Amino acid sequence: MASNATSLCSPPLTSSRAAVLHQFQQLNPNRLSFPINLNTAKRATNLTVQHVPLPLKVLCGRGNRGSNIFVPSPMGVGSSGKQLVLLKRGLGFESSSTSVTQDSWENSILKSDIPVLVEFYASWCGPCRMVHRVIDEIAAEYDGKLKCFVLNTDNDLQIAENYEIKAVPVVLLFKNGEKRESVVGTMPKEFYIAAVERVMQS
Repeated sequence: MASNATSLCSPPLTSSRAAVLHQFQQLNPNRLSFPINLNTAKRATNLTVQHVPLPLKVLCGRGNRGSNIFVPSPMGVGSSGKQLVLLKRGLGFESSSTSVTQDSWENSILKSDIPVLVEFYASWCGPCRMVHRVIDEIAAEYDGKLKCFVLNTDNDLQIAENYEIKAVPVVLLFKNGEKRESVVGTMPKEFYIAAVERVMQS
């Protein structure tokens, strides 16, 4: 299969960077999501990605930028006038929603007396950061009517596998212990609100 990634680096990409770029071919270009089988590439580079459209062009930073990698982004313009975004190292993830794990899944999700929203994310996933903010807003707006949780697939991959989740971010909505709706990738807030309303009215 032909690669969608065009390297503008000199010298050529190292094998660890090439491994990361190969995985980007699986990105959904319309609704950014990342496959959750990136363990090898993640260990090799510890990079986090934000706003990555396809086809992918890669610009390798030099000097004090070290091994940073830049890609085109519709979200901002770099100093060169080109639209660039940095594949950042070590971004933290903060959400006001409660974390749920495999141990607490049944009581928190399946036995809840009101509808539940769960965001599946990973610590290396940049788009998950954007979804965090949206879910935090929804949690505040539906306080008392909807419970919101986040699940780190790095730590609880089995739950993701149980629900056939192969990429993050993914939002699942539950009611009466059953999955009712799913939203894959980064979507406008209205998409999540519409899914919540459908579940609450069902």
